[in-house]
Amino acid sequence: MKKNSTMMAVIACAILLLSFQSAAAQKKWSFELKPGVNFPVKKLGNANLTTGFGFEGTLAYNFMPHLGAYAGWSWNKFAADKSFVGNDVEFEETGYCFGLQFIHPIKKSNIRYMIKGGGTYNHIETENSAGKIIYDTGHGFGWQAGGGIAIPIGKRWLLVPEVRYRSLSREINTGDGTTPIDLNYLSAGVGISYSF
Repeated sequence: MKKNSTMMAVIACAILLLSFQSAAAQKKWSFELKPGVNFPVKKLGNANLTTGFGFEGTLAYNFMPHLGAYAGWSWNKFAADKSFVGNDVEFEETGYCFGLQFIHPIKKSNIRYMIKGGGTYNHIETENSAGKIIYDTGHGFGWQAGGGIAIPIGKRWLLVPEVRYRSLSREINTGDGTTPIDLNYLSAGVGISYSF
């Protein structure tokens, strides 16, 4: 069941991107890699998460001069000394992201501002100190929104500092019962983007 849901999310993202291909004569693809530092804004259950880190890779298609659709995959990791599932555990959020992005020049400069918004289809895995997965929430939908600037560093390359807010609500079944959890965090990173 989990594999079918994951496959459906991948297919939906691919259809979303490809459907815009014929929407405009001006085609503009880009690929971006972005590492980031993540700052939790609330507890995960009763766990105080430490500052986390992660990365994301996205493929985008501009179907209008300043508006495009993106889809990609991300991985983010947080640690907790004490939590409702044990001590010295790590929480990994992985899955897919998709949405729209608006990128526009700032006055007559080459620097552009960027606004993004969309969804995620992610799950949260809990690992013990030995790196063994002890719980998995299964995939579910969340959301993200962010903004930043895009700075040209070459003909096809951009440096992209960005701040995002991400939110995902899932449940962990520990055997003793089901615990609802909300993962909410600010992520700050600097990506590198290549247009083709």
